[in-house]
Amino acid sequence: MFAYYVHDLSPYLIHFGGNWGIRYYGLAYAVGFIGLYFGLAWQAKRGWLPLSQDAIVDFLTAMIIGVIVGGRLTSCLLYNWDATVRNPLSIFFVWQGGMASHGGIVGSILAIAWFARRQKIPFYVLADATALCTPPALALGRVANFINGELWGRPATVPWAVIFPDAPRGPDGAPLPRHPSQLYEAGLEGLLLFALLLILRFKTKRAGIVSLTFMGAYPVLRIVGEFFREPDDNIGYYFGWLTQGQLLSIGMLVVTALMVWFQFFRASKRGA
Repeated sequence: MFAYYVHDLSPYLIHFGGNWGIRYYGLAYAVGFIGLYFGLAWQAKRGWLPLSQDAIVDFLTAMIIGVIVGGRLTSCLLYNWDATVRNPLSIFFVWQGGMASHGGIVGSILAIAWFARRQKIPFYVLADATALCTPPALALGRVANFINGELWGRPATVPWAVIFPDAPRGPDGAPLPRHPSQLYEAGLEGLLLFALLLILRFKTKRAGIVSLTFMGAYPVLRIVGEFFREPDDNIGYYFGWLTQGQLLSIGMLVVTALMVWFQFFRASKRGA
């Protein structure tokens, strides 16, 4: 019998009392956006991104709005529909948590499209630069999920399983060891995806390769990670096995396939 780790981490880096304090989850977003700024500035210095430092700051503002609005609306409307209908103002209760990665990506795409048009630069030039900086931010968010003791994994008996006190218990009322699926996703969506995109960034200069690879690889890795993650209690499974995250990832794959066709195959047919 393994001596499983019992999760007892505080969600606060600094706790002032009550619901006030510096939370790791909010800190993950802040560090992620700071990383985006420096990542874009580094790529601009290498000649990969035709933006000045002032323009990068303006773009960062657009991205913050896009990510937060997109992530929050998707979480409220797709993951917490009943609660949102009962109290629509809960959309603005960001201190209660609730952000969806897929919605954040949609918000990011809209922000990139708007800013690229405003700056008169190709959409995929800006999208490629942004995509490279995204996986580290995703990894930070998943680590913060683990620290918060939320989005826990499915029951497991592996030696590295974790007991989350707030997770559903077994039939006998005893806590169940579970996969630390948040850390799995941090490794898949964060570290592995970042390594892949970084290699591509140095290997190819063709616009669209990096961002469309992200758009295709992220949902695949998310689908894999979701097999270890407990579905949301208020949603459960579709068809007895498919989670909400996997369903949204399948939709993202379909959209990505269309984007690849428009960017590469349709363009090549026009030139033929």
